[in-house]
Order: sequence, then structure tokens, then C-alpha cells
Amino acid sequence: MDTDKKLLKGHLAAISTVFLWGTTFISTKVLLKDFSPAAILVIRFMIGYLALLAFNHRIIPMQSFKREIIFASAGLTGVCLYYLLENIALTYTQAANVSVVVSSAPLFTFLLSYFLSKGHEKVRLSFIIGFILALLGIAFISFAGSSFQLNPFGDFLSLLAAAVWAFYAVLTKKIASFGFDVIQTTRRVFFYGIIFIIPSSLFLGFEASLASFLNPVNLLNFLYLGIGASAACFAIWNYSVAILGPVKTSVYIYAIPLVTVIFSVFLLDEKINLLSAFGMFLALLGLFLSNGGGTEEKS
Repeated sequence: MDTDKKLLKGHLAAISTVFLWGTTFISTKVLLKDFSPAAILVIRFMIGYLALLAFNHRIIPMQSFKREIIFASAGLTGVCLYYLLENIALTYTQAANVSVVVSSAPLFTFLLSYFLSKGHEKVRLSFIIGFILALLGIAFISFAGSSFQLNPFGDFLSLLAAAVWAFYAVLTKKIASFGFDVIQTTRRVFFYGIIFIIPSSLFLGFEASLASFLNPVNLLNFLYLGIGASAACFAIWNYSVAILGPVKTSVYIYAIPLVTVIFSVFLLDEKINLLSAFGMFLALLGLFLSNGGGTEEKS
């Protein structure tokens, strides 16, 4: 029974995370009026780091170079590269394309886990069927209100972002085995992520001003992205990965476009047409099949 309760907590943690991540596009869309994508990224994760520091100020001792390399790799992949690739992709291709391609992350996560475990990670047919149905559902949701337009470079960057997230997911599982508090480990990952983001943002263009930052609307959106979508979500997501494993947790990524559509209806007065509704059904069905026993993870 204790195991069942623990698994339930893991699933609830993943669900709550994708619920918040699915709404972040609204805050980002507002901030893009006054800030560059790189500036939003730097400020967002710096706020997230400070929030985690305020919640738990204990520092993980730097005793092992190998361990620090793992933390740094997680910061590079999950904090820096993933978001930079996704933001740059949005400048070359449609948001709908990015949403669909990035949602292939669970498949990349499984493939990487399978390779690293030397085949000990088993996949069932339900996982593959669920993946296909979820991707079709997300495609219906994303393209319901727009025309499909292939852009090889932008779509390739989106695919690269999905692959990068797979590395972060697997690294998170390894970090969980260190036995430290999830707030401490998430903060260490943020620390390295920020170190990698800052030089990248200077190269890509850092457009921000104190006056714009202090604007009440911008400030509230930054606090939401930094404290909610970054500090809280990453910590909760890492907690979920520690319980469910990287593959089962990543499957919940399928639900992010669905959450986005629902909140678009309430906050942006957008409409859900029949194609979107069908897509939502397929995405939920795919999520259920993939997470209902799609993989057998062995340590």
C-alpha cells in the first residue's frame, strides 16, 4: 500500500507540473513585448534559483568532480539548451510545429534509457501505440487553427530540443540516486544552467530594462515563470522522476498542448473546434496507454 501511495504521489506530481507548464506560454507571450527570449530565460531562472535558495539554503558539498559533471550536464541540457533551442526554433517555424515535434521527447527518453541500460528497459506495444496516438492528437490540436508549413531548420531545432530533454530526464534519475533533498539538487542544476545561459544570452541578444521589469504586469509574469514554472515545477518534476523513472514521467509531456488549448479558451477567448476536441481525446488516450504499463523500468 505504501508503494501504491508513493506511485500515486509521483503521478500527481507529474500532472501538476504539466498543468503549470501548459500555461507558461501566456506569461511568455506577454513578456516578449518588452524582453528578448534570452533575457526572459536568464531572469526567469535567476528568480527560480533565489526562490529555491530561500526555501532551502543548505548547500550540497562539492566532494566529487564526477557528481558535479552530472549536475552541470543537467543544467546544460534541461535549463540552457532545451529552452534556447525551443525559443530559437519558434523564430524559424510555427509554434504548432514546435509543439508537435517537442512532444516526441518521451520516445527519445525511452530510447536513451534503453541504450544506457543495455536493453534492460523493456517496452510494450501499448507504449508505442500510445506514443503514436498522442502525437497524432497533439498534431490535431496544434494544426486545428493554422495551416501546416514545413520549415526544416526550425523543425530540426525542435527535434533537437526533444532529444536534449531526454538527456535531462535520464540525468535527473541519476541525480535522485545521490540522496540529497530535491530542492537542493534542483537549485544546483539551476546554478549550472544559469552559468551556461548567461554567455549564450549575450551572444543571442539580451534586451531588458529595469523600468520594463518593474512594470507590475511584467513583474507578476516573471514571478509566475520563476517561482511557479521554474523553481516549483522543476523540483516537483524531479521528485516525480525519482519515483516513476524518466520514461513514465516524460509521457506526461503529451498533456502540455492539451492544457494550453484549454487555458487559451478561458484566458484568450479562443475556440475549440471539432478537430481540436478529437485531438484532445487522442492525446488523453495516448497518455493513458503509454503510462498504463508502457514500460518496465529496472534499476
